Amino acid sequence: MMEVISVIIAALFTENFVLVKFLGICPFLGVSKKTETAIGMGMAVTFVMAIASACTWTVNHFLLERFSLEYLQTIVFILIIAGLVQFVEMFVKKTLPSLYSALGIYLPLITTNCAVLGVALLNVQNGYGFMLSIIYGTFAALGFSLAIVLFSGIREYIDENNVQESFRGFPIALVTAGLMAIAFTGFSGFSI
Repeated sequence: MMEVISVIIAALFTENFVLVKFLGICPFLGVSKKTETAIGMGMAVTFVMAIASACTWTVNHFLLERFSLEYLQTIVFILIIAGLVQFVEMFVKKTLPSLYSALGIYLPLITTNCAVLGVALLNVQNGYGFMLSIIYGTFAALGFSLAIVLFSGIREYIDENNVQESFRGFPIALVTAGLMAIAFTGFSGFSI
């Protein structure tokens, strides 16, 4: 049980994909102007990461390792992730067209989001079993969601306030992201 709690805390805080490992920066910066779109992206990434963790672990364990095809992991994992993202894109387009249009190009970019591929590869690298892979993938995605929603809230607040002209827009967003990353590295001293 302590291992599960340790993996959860690491995925959420001490090894946060966006603010500590710096994976998934593209949607983090691109979709974080409004909290609603940040929540939508967080939900989509959470679904894809959780399902991708289960699917990639299964394919790796029962197919790639069994037939000594581990050298194909990256290609196979990308194909699995691309299929999952297509499913999510079709679902969001059909059920939530406003969110689909708000996410724009960033929804299909989940396919090439290095955070999604990173979680699949880290599950293998860390030697996690099936359940621990799903837990790590889910909580890594929730950590991504936490970061993007916090960031979007801060960006909305900043946009409503007077910011020096040279810092308006993207520069202040980068400064804010840097300060958030510094804050999240403070969790690295936290242990169970």
